[in-house]
Amino acid sequence: MRLKRVYLASPFFNDKEVEYLERVEKILEEKSLKVFSPMRNPVDEQVQVGSRQWSIETFMNDIKYIKWSEIVVGIYHGNYSDSGTAWELGYAYATDKPVILVHIGENSNLMVHEGAHANITLEELKDYDFDQLASSFYTGEML
Repeated sequence: MRLKRVYLASPFFNDKEVEYLERVEKILEEKSLKVFSPMRNPVDEQVQVGSRQWSIETFMNDIKYIKWSEIVVGIYHGNYSDSGTAWELGYAYATDKPVILVHIGENSNLMVHEGAHANITLEELKDYDFDQLASSFYTGEML
């Protein structure tokens, strides 16, 4: 198996989101995937968070790494989920990257799950074969 490049799209604005992100990172690491996680790769520390420069650099860096990736894994907390993560998933879909959507929440917006190549749970991620990339549909509550 050759090393696969994965962009990990996820919100990380509170402890719950960070906890799920860390769990997914660990699973992907155990699968020997090369993962780019925006949380682990912020822009230059000297750039003030919230400034225009920070905004541009963060946006351009995330685009760069979505383009670099072969697969995008998204952690999706349901319809409430982060708009930035939703944008990353849409961009990945538009650039023909397979999106593996890990559903954490209890519902889903159809635009997010229909754009995913596979809709799986955190438990299913543990056994997901990134060489085969099986597809699957979302079957839960949708909005």
